[in-house]
Amino acid sequence: MAELAGFQNRDCSVGLVAHPKSQLLKRAAAANICCRPCGFDRRMLPIDAVRLAWWLRRERIQIVNTHSSRDGWLLGIAARLARTPLLIRTRHIDVSYPHPSVSKHAFTTFADHVLTTSQKITDHFQRIYPLTEGHITTLPTGIDVNRFHPDGPRAELPVRRGTGTPPVIGMVSVLRSWKGHSIFFDAIRLLKESGNDFQFVVVGGGAPMENYIAMARRHGVEGLVQFTGHREDVPDVLRAFDVLCIPSLKHEGVPQIGLQAMACGTAVVGSDCGGIPEVIRDGQTGRIFPSGDAQALARLIAETIDQPEETQRLCREGRLKVEENHSLAHMIDQLDVLYLNHLGVPL
Repeated sequence: MAELAGFQNRDCSVGLVAHPKSQLLKRAAAANICCRPCGFDRRMLPIDAVRLAWWLRRERIQIVNTHSSRDGWLLGIAARLARTPLLIRTRHIDVSYPHPSVSKHAFTTFADHVLTTSQKITDHFQRIYPLTEGHITTLPTGIDVNRFHPDGPRAELPVRRGTGTPPVIGMVSVLRSWKGHSIFFDAIRLLKESGNDFQFVVVGGGAPMENYIAMARRHGVEGLVQFTGHREDVPDVLRAFDVLCIPSLKHEGVPQIGLQAMACGTAVVGSDCGGIPEVIRDGQTGRIFPSGDAQALARLIAETIDQPEETQRLCREGRLKVEENHSLAHMIDQLDVLYLNHLGVPL
């Protein structure tokens, strides 16, 4: 969506193929982006591929960028049938491929160029697939630095606010097992046992919230954590946090929420999972702990609150890093150059 909106603002014709019930399709339609619903049913793949190939040729689409498994195969086949000039495969998470001899076709046969959101994913791909430096690029998703900014309203959260109230520590993510909520809950218990008076909030949807409330109960912290569900006002939420935690256990590229928090001037404590340390640089833009180590997470949360001057320095450096290297404009500029080079258009 960030890419579509960015190129739309540069007077490019853009379109989206997405599931008819997806939130993304609704957002794109609201932004006046051309949308084509697709069910991505494997049984319909041959028919859908032909239909999409016809659509790509009719609309004279020059670039197709796919972002996950099913659309990678379906749109990859359709783009090849339509002889679309440039086919890009973007990968956001770091996962294992049990059958690389098959999966390699998603990143070679059905991709002219591969984009990843972290150097760790790029290194992984180059170990298992025949991808040269000229066929793969690392580019984290850009952040709208005007929307994600230290100045702005703070969200209304189910916490106490006002002079002398405890700091607010939170997570913002989809509710998935690998996001590390169990580690966060363990850290909360340890902080409570150490006498720290903090408030804790979990923001996000996905899996049933009841499962995560039950998980908090099993960790003995049910009454200490507030759950908000999915929120659209993420910049306001981040500005309402004193600390954002990213305790991911696996599959991470460079999480957007980390860059968004840095852009908002919110302190970040993240695990060393995936590409997190590529942007949350320990002692430079945030604090990093070993993935799965709840004790280390608890210690760094307390340190973040107890060392306000050092934390403010990290937050200032984090904001500067996002402005310089991870803005939405920077991402679109990089993509623009990449696309034009592959299409043979003089810069």
